[in-house]
Amino acid sequence: MANKSKWVMPKQHGAWAMLIIPFWLGAYAGGLSWVHAPLFLAWLALYLATYPLLMAVKTKRNEPYVPAAIRYGVIAAPALAVSLWQRPALVLFGLAMIPFFLINIYYSKKKNERAFWNDVAAIASFCVGGLGAFYVGRGELTVEAFELAAFSFLFFIGSTFYVKTMIREKKNVRYKWLSWGYHALLIGGLITIGEPFAVLAYAPSAIRAVYLYGKSLPIMKLGILEIANAAYFFIAMIVLYS
Repeated sequence: MANKSKWVMPKQHGAWAMLIIPFWLGAYAGGLSWVHAPLFLAWLALYLATYPLLMAVKTKRNEPYVPAAIRYGVIAAPALAVSLWQRPALVLFGLAMIPFFLINIYYSKKKNERAFWNDVAAIASFCVGGLGAFYVGRGELTVEAFELAAFSFLFFIGSTFYVKTMIREKKNVRYKWLSWGYHALLIGGLITIGEPFAVLAYAPSAIRAVYLYGKSLPIMKLGILEIANAAYFFIAMIVLYS
């Protein structure tokens, strides 16, 4: 049996939706290509490598984190090489993610990974990945690419507010109003700019932010509901951009 300590896995389960949804929305809207397969493998492995690296920064320990990051990096390297060979400009998307990763390093060093702005930086980085996936298929970035990235960003920011009101900030009334106000402004803003169909993608998020607030839900149930909501958002966006 393989030593599990060799494969340090992220514990933030919500991040998986952030990893997958912006990427495949971008890939779908930009035009699916065989290059998306190695690119997603590299994207996945690099994400898995960042967690042990951030843990090494937080704990000031190399073992088992640095070796785990290197193992994931070895997996990512050939897939990334194939992707860059096909689309050399992808390196620019990687460079664009660096400032966000530096913010993640800062909060890891402060042992404050749950900070709101740390979440914002991570979400922004995932959305840049979505732009990269769009570029692979289309060969350029269009208004549509940035719209999709913005839609994903707005969705996951809403999820961040909601989850905080249900777990770590559930007794903080300020976060309740931040969550409710954010979702209200989001729905109102989409209607104002003439995106009524997009409202349907966010409607369940707004409803659950208000209806479930204050209710005591087991972490497992909360996670399942968030997965279902993320899947709904993904499907709604696919329909919107079909």
